[in-house]
Amino acid sequence: MGLYTKLPDDILEVDVIIAGGGTAACVVASRLADADTNLSILIIESGPNNYNVPTIINPIFLFTHILPNSNTVIFYKAGHEGGVANREVVVPSGGVLGGGSSVNFLTYSRAQRADFDSWQTPGWSADEMLPYLKKLETYHGPGATEGRHGYDGPIHISSGTYNARRSEDDFIAAAKVLGYPEIVDIMDLDSNNGVQRSMRFISPDGKRQDTAHMYLHPRLNDGKHPNLHVLVESKVIRVLFDNKKAIGVEFQPLAQDGVKSVRARKMVIVSSGALGTPSVLERSGVGNAEILQRAGIDVVANIPGVGENYSDHHLLIYPYRTSLSPNETVDGLVSGRVDPAELIKNHDKVLGWNAMDITGKYRPTESEVDSLGPTFRKFWDRDFKNNQNKPLALMSLINTFPGDPTSIEPGQYLSVSAFSVYPYSRGSIHITGSGLQDILDFKTGFFADAQGIDIKKCVWTYKKQREIIRRMDVYRGEVAAAHPPFATGSPAACIKTEAPLGRDVAPLEYTEDDDAVLEDWLRQNVASTWHSLGTCKMAPREEGGVVDASLGVYGVESLKIADMSIPPLNVAANTNNTAIAIGEKAADIFIRELGLGN
Repeated sequence: MGLYTKLPDDILEVDVIIAGGGTAACVVASRLADADTNLSILIIESGPNNYNVPTIINPIFLFTHILPNSNTVIFYKAGHEGGVANREVVVPSGGVLGGGSSVNFLTYSRAQRADFDSWQTPGWSADEMLPYLKKLETYHGPGATEGRHGYDGPIHISSGTYNARRSEDDFIAAAKVLGYPEIVDIMDLDSNNGVQRSMRFISPDGKRQDTAHMYLHPRLNDGKHPNLHVLVESKVIRVLFDNKKAIGVEFQPLAQDGVKSVRARKMVIVSSGALGTPSVLERSGVGNAEILQRAGIDVVANIPGVGENYSDHHLLIYPYRTSLSPNETVDGLVSGRVDPAELIKNHDKVLGWNAMDITGKYRPTESEVDSLGPTFRKFWDRDFKNNQNKPLALMSLINTFPGDPTSIEPGQYLSVSAFSVYPYSRGSIHITGSGLQDILDFKTGFFADAQGIDIKKCVWTYKKQREIIRRMDVYRGEVAAAHPPFATGSPAACIKTEAPLGRDVAPLEYTEDDDAVLEDWLRQNVASTWHSLGTCKMAPREEGGVVDASLGVYGVESLKIADMSIPPLNVAANTNNTAIAIGEKAADIFIRELGLGN
């Protein structure tokens, strides 16, 4: 097959080069290869091949990818930032063929209708994106809304081969008491403010549905796409230009000395992700002229928006003690009490589980909005109140303790993964020099919005998720070390209990001191949701845009971008589904512009 760790000497020029082999790149390359098998295509990916790697294809091993020694993830470290208690936040990003789709937590989560419409870009509205959302999937889930799902796409969406039904039912019942009903299909673009039993990027036989395995590898192995080539373990340095026309790339093989180059006859597509694409452009001379000149880069096109508008969801994960049984969580596997080799040997159904059985989208009540203060009320009324399509936060139930298992006593835990959406905070990422080894000037911008709205969202989200969990029958108290240190004697203090509190337990009351403790703790613990986007946004150039509606980079020719750097505004969803849909839409654009498939 055409997959290499060293580019063959006879491949000096191809028709299309794709810089990066992540989620969208695999989709684009595969669709272009189908449109014309004579079109020569080269993907250059910095990470390793993912083909049939057990920790990738078996969903249950998802947590291995965030270990410090992971070779499948790139860890980007931001500088010290005041909004996060002067910490250096680390943001993971996919660093393997298939990108984030190979290493994410596999939650099937679609953006809302309002999200696509907010981009205000011709061709990219929700109605115009729905065909691509359907095209990517074979949907095995519930939902009778006609025309909202696809049933013959490459990505299988199912509930997998395993779930923990007791905690699933328990969470749904507790959420209902607080006004969040179970929704049959919360991913239909229009439903909101409720919970759903999770659908996943897992096939009915329990395999991860990453874009490398579902799009790319079948074409590399079928003998019908001889001109599709993939080079792994090589990092693109920059795009080469001739009179502002992209004509190829320079790259560095990671296991070899020296810089190599390959030419592109027709098009160069950068698809290195929201954190990688800006650096490729800037090293190529495309970006803010002042930043490029400081880094010693000759300016090809002065595009100040490159690397700006960084956005991510603000994640906190809250663990709880439970009365669950060992087979209802993955704590045994995470702590080493269960042998992963035995699971594989026995084809255990738990391999097809991501331990995340509930997902939901949530809005506060009017009284809860008032409790967050008049400034929050102003923003709520402007941006949310009259748009029922927009949630304030997303939460997922995770059946395990999310941290170092040696820091707690052995047992069975569950956690809530909770993140606010539509952040007002913005960050940036820029090069400081011309080389791959030069440090990046990265600012997440977390909790840096001038009005403090983002942290208020997380205050509400913390209180809401805790009220749901306290009403679960399996609840036995908080893991205090991973919750805010409320004062002893405060009604909000963490507890241990030997019995459930009941569905009708009184809501916790938080004093002003409690709220101050909570806000401080949020700043000290907020993390990335791996949902980086927006750094090469699709918008008019005068509004900080980097690409137009056809994904062409302003100021140059034959250079395109196709990845999560292009959304101008955030989405109320885990971003994998949006990334795949962007790949599908981008492929159609490029096929048309290249005159293929006619």
